[in-house]
Amino acid sequence: MLEPPNYQTNSESDRAASIQLLLFVDERPSSHEYIQPIRDYIKTVSQDYSCQLEVIEIHEQPHLVEHFRLVATPALVKVVPGPRQTLAGSNLVNQLKKWWPKWLSSLEEKNHQDKSAEKSTYFGYSAELMRLSDEIFRLKKDKENLQEQLRFKDQVLAMLAHDLRSPLTAASIAVETLELAQHQELNDKQEKLTAQLFNQTRNQFRVMNRLITDILQASKSMNAQLHVQHGEVFLSELSKETVAQYHELLREKSLTLIQDIPQDVPPVYADEELIRQVIVNLLDNAIKYTPQGGEITLSILHRTSQKVQVSVCDTGPGIPEEKQERIFEGHFRLQRDQEKEGYGLGLSLCRKIIRVHYGQIWVDSVPEQGSCFHFTLPVYR
Repeated sequence: MLEPPNYQTNSESDRAASIQLLLFVDERPSSHEYIQPIRDYIKTVSQDYSCQLEVIEIHEQPHLVEHFRLVATPALVKVVPGPRQTLAGSNLVNQLKKWWPKWLSSLEEKNHQDKSAEKSTYFGYSAELMRLSDEIFRLKKDKENLQEQLRFKDQVLAMLAHDLRSPLTAASIAVETLELAQHQELNDKQEKLTAQLFNQTRNQFRVMNRLITDILQASKSMNAQLHVQHGEVFLSELSKETVAQYHELLREKSLTLIQDIPQDVPPVYADEELIRQVIVNLLDNAIKYTPQGGEITLSILHRTSQKVQVSVCDTGPGIPEEKQERIFEGHFRLQRDQEKEGYGLGLSLCRKIIRVHYGQIWVDSVPEQGSCFHFTLPVYR
């Protein structure tokens, strides 16, 4: 947790305030390379005014990332003097040099407006307010996580018996019918029936496997114990490996899968297995909702120097605009899905995974025209 800053007073120059900066870095070596140049610059310019720089490792204090609404790292946040300002990008030192004179001017103006006693009280209050704000934010998050875990337990137990019973019953009947048919001489009509029953059995067991997988994955993510192992991930290779397992499903529904994956896409900083889960979930949904003979597109785009975007689009029924944000909530299901297998956990899990990678996930959709799910990941450096 962020500790309250220790403000110092320069009694000789009657300047009570100091510039306070927070430098957010991740685990990448390239991110840590910014620390020393920033410290060196501050040391050369902070003569009349003291400057406090605190380095924040985002994996140790992830709640501060959301609190300051950071979208990329490394990032430099100016806390004092207000208002708060965030610098990000690959040229942090140059940006700091540009803004430093303006911050000093703002600080000096504020100091001249206030009396010395009032300044000490004000900054002491600001430090305490910041500390309390961080603590309240963290407590609210803990409360929300606990409530979500309780809701998850109750809902999964209630749905488990119903959703697993149906495919189990269907598979059982199919197997029993096949067993009876084995004792009879089969004609052409019976052979066709046997093939259909075998196919039905395979499909129902596939449904059960998917249900159980979703429950296990969701139960892991609900208690915030996603074990992320960041590394260099090549999305083009990962996507092609993942798509290969869908050939049979695509053939059964006569679906066309278009892949738009450039060869020069840079690697991303991510956990390969977790991102594989996201792509699998989005492809599963696209195949489920795309009608017979429809089209699915998997594309990758290098958006900026810091972000890569992955998109999965379909030609299914689409999602109403007022529901497009709620589909990422745990257990939320559209009315059309009530008779389909699943718990409504897949997209919620996807959002949790993308958030721990400091990316974004969203959907663009037009009813009766299809949907496009997009997510972003940071470029590996």
